[in-house]
Amino acid sequence: MYFEGILINYWILVGLLAFFILLFIPAPYGKFTDISSKFLIPSRIGWILMEIPASLISIIFVFINFQSLNLIQIFLFFLWNLHYLHRSLIWPLRARISNKKMHISIALLAFLFNIVNATLQSYWIIFIGSYEEINLVFYLGLLIFFMGMFINIKSDNILINLRTADEDYSIPTGFLFNKITSPNYFGETIEWLGWALLTFNFAGFVFFIWTLFNLLPRAISTHKWYLSEFKDYPKNRKIFIPYIF
Repeated sequence: MYFEGILINYWILVGLLAFFILLFIPAPYGKFTDISSKFLIPSRIGWILMEIPASLISIIFVFINFQSLNLIQIFLFFLWNLHYLHRSLIWPLRARISNKKMHISIALLAFLFNIVNATLQSYWIIFIGSYEEINLVFYLGLLIFFMGMFINIKSDNILINLRTADEDYSIPTGFLFNKITSPNYFGETIEWLGWALLTFNFAGFVFFIWTLFNLLPRAISTHKWYLSEFKDYPKNRKIFIPYIF
């Protein structure tokens, strides 16, 4: 565990560094893309390429170690790939982003992140975590995981249906958008909190922290952007957590 502990500590430090950078410099994709840059790629291709390693690596781990896995471990890998099937294929193919671009640095950094993170999650589930029986924490994590997934996907659907590929941005309404600016980010963060409880290991909790470090600054930047672009943007709408922040 000594080497794994050092690796996890460094991984947290990298996430903390990313957090402070993203507080001041929004990641260049979506509404924050510099369309004048020469280093842009189609958003749909970028999303698929940068997210697919998370599934592929976990599947490789399962294939190599399948004989030693129990049903709980297999179920955890099922949940993992349930999320990344949506994130790497379903969402990019459904989203109206045919005319959108992202900076290639985003795709490359996310690609590398998913390689490292999927390796850590898979390694901890197979070789370090103890999953001989299901307890109340597991059930709680499962509930939170699916609640977060529901919020995330429903919020994404509202954003997808908000505009066509040729239309500009507008103010989203309905569901949790009436309470916060970024329920999609809130939902995904809740989802990975559930994952941390389900896996109940360092890698799972660090991934939750990484998600918070990544999506909280994004939500803050998005909120500021809406306030600057729309004079009629609801002033009582919170940023990330309903009624709180």
